Amino acid sequence: MKKFSTRLVLWHELHGRKNLPWQRKITPYKVWVSEIMLQQTQVVTATPYFKKFIQEFPTVKSLSKATPDQVLKLWSGLGYYARARNLHKAAKLICSNHEGKIPSSINELVELPGIGKSTAGAILSLGFKKKAPILDGNVKRVLARHFKIEGNLQASSTTKQLWQISESLLPGDRIDIYTQAIMDLGATVCTKSNPLCSNCPVNQDCSAFKEGLVDTLPLKVKRKSKLTKKVLWLLPQGPSGEILLEKRKEEGIWGGLWSFIETEKKAELELALSRNFDSNISNIKKLKKVKHNFSHFNLEAIPYLVKVKKGKKIKNTVWVNFKNVESLGLPAPIKKTINQITMP
Repeated sequence: MKKFSTRLVLWHELHGRKNLPWQRKITPYKVWVSEIMLQQTQVVTATPYFKKFIQEFPTVKSLSKATPDQVLKLWSGLGYYARARNLHKAAKLICSNHEGKIPSSINELVELPGIGKSTAGAILSLGFKKKAPILDGNVKRVLARHFKIEGNLQASSTTKQLWQISESLLPGDRIDIYTQAIMDLGATVCTKSNPLCSNCPVNQDCSAFKEGLVDTLPLKVKRKSKLTKKVLWLLPQGPSGEILLEKRKEEGIWGGLWSFIETEKKAELELALSRNFDSNISNIKKLKKVKHNFSHFNLEAIPYLVKVKKGKKIKNTVWVNFKNVESLGLPAPIKKTINQITMP
């Protein structure tokens, strides 16, 4: 086991990633933010978001004082918005319960919203240089191939086995370098497809490599085909060009972000119009269909732009003009749709 970690550390010195923005003047806070952003997101995508986020919120305290809209605005386009909401909630708890200092124990970290055992391990090992295992998707793949773990990675028994292996591999020192090394190995060498086995520092002991099982491990579980959800979006536009947006509920897709009034049937859309805008309706225009893919379903939305005179006050809505719309937390498809609209 010691041979594995030693080889990875030596490999990282020559080939590891050392110039990512969260690796410059490393702090537990930077590690935490980067780990949350990198969940379900590639480094190249997360990097510009991280830079803007840290520039706006350089400390836990500054993040805790932000409004939800300020946080979601900076997350707009990155997806999986529960990550941003939990990051914000956790910052508030850190300031109220831990004097603004990120906890340095596994038990306290996993009590915070959005922080699981693997994220906590990364914060401890990379941010505090404390001995702690990690088990993100890349590490699971490395271990499954190296130790020929043939079970379903989603099964609790397999996860338990992988955690035990991950912990047994931890070196006695340079834990931060080792942790970054095994993450880098999974991200750049032991990749999901077309892995660069000839460049791997531990290939001579890798069971999958020796037995020709690299393409079959980890076990590939057949995914269910995704359903398509079809919706209609109502875009009331006032006399000066302002658009009515509705704040979505915290739970569910795009929780806490601003979107359009959404219905599934044309009759519901017409009812929303007549109920809230009476007879002040003119120039109904069907915009270009919007398609967006989520992890578990596909979305197809048909936007309807309707010129109205401002009607009744509708709960959880706001009229915004084109100048200040960017100040709100908007999902990428909503931004894309707004860009189709022309000023009157």
